[in-house]
Amino acid sequence: MISSSEAAKVVLVSRAHLFKPTYPPSKEKMIGPEALFFHQGDYHSRLKKLVQASFLPSAISGSVSEIEQIVLNFLPTWEKSSTINTLQEMKRYAFDVAMISAFGGKREMEIEGIKDLYRCLEKGYNSMPLNLPGTSFHKAMKARKLLNETLKKVIAKRRENKQLEGGLLGVLLKSRDHKADINCQLSDSQIADNIIGVIFAAHDTTASVLTWLLKYLHDNQHLLQAVVVIQETLRTASILSFTFREAVEDVEFEGYVIPRGWKVLPLFRTIHHCEDFFPHPEKFDPSRFEVPPRPNTFMPFGNGTHSCPGSELAKLEMLVFLHHLTTTYRWQVVGDEDGIQYGPFPVPKHGLPIKVYRRNQRMR
Repeated sequence: MISSSEAAKVVLVSRAHLFKPTYPPSKEKMIGPEALFFHQGDYHSRLKKLVQASFLPSAISGSVSEIEQIVLNFLPTWEKSSTINTLQEMKRYAFDVAMISAFGGKREMEIEGIKDLYRCLEKGYNSMPLNLPGTSFHKAMKARKLLNETLKKVIAKRRENKQLEGGLLGVLLKSRDHKADINCQLSDSQIADNIIGVIFAAHDTTASVLTWLLKYLHDNQHLLQAVVVIQETLRTASILSFTFREAVEDVEFEGYVIPRGWKVLPLFRTIHHCEDFFPHPEKFDPSRFEVPPRPNTFMPFGNGTHSCPGSELAKLEMLVFLHHLTTTYRWQVVGDEDGIQYGPFPVPKHGLPIKVYRRNQRMR
């Protein structure tokens, strides 16, 4: 385990070629072995460029109105409920945004089926990998097979109709049709695995951060500078607590040898809570980000070649959501039980149950 920023930089940036990403085999089976975060080298570089191209600020600016409409549709339903589970509502929001980012504004008839199959798949993500009838893993793998078949139908339909625009799928389809460089062509399986991978990456993590945002804003109601509040939430909550790497050969570091095949875990949470980088790290203090943090000490989206390519989209959906929530509503946490639960990411206990009110309405 690595808890220094200098060592994390070596593993993730300066000598990243010596440490490959590693995940449980069951996770790779469920998401798909061709998803970019299971790879390194030329294939990973090529895929990451394509994914980043669909999530650049210039590319996602056209999605602002669609993301905004999602928020405007579901926020009024909150005030009509006696209590809402923040985590579950944020998952619903993040999932809808992930679908837009993956498929664009197009609404093929298969999209609803893809939503249902993915929800079945995700129930098995953290289950025991026992592929026996009746187990969560077995149900998830059946859903994964059907999801792959459905995605391939969407891919075939868009290619047949020459509709190669719209979301990450459009970017990946256009790369396949790029005849000038045969190495850029992607198979249907590669496209499907990376679509599922992006939905996976854009869903639970963002929902968990948004849940913490509401918790911290509730506890610190004088803090409404959205950008620095988001940064401090990312630091304090550290949803991505660590990442796995595996040495691809014997690696010497500061007099020690990391043998080939050994796992290395850069601990982002430990670095984010280091007193040397963030004084009084247990205190929620967004003002600390009025001055940029030291390089390689703030890594909420990872670092180096395997950093999250969708970080700009995540920030955008947080800002859009916070704008409409804080300008129109207030909220009160229900119950006084504090604490953290994991599922697998750290979130406030019970998913942060809250009651939502219009700003001009008296809270009871």
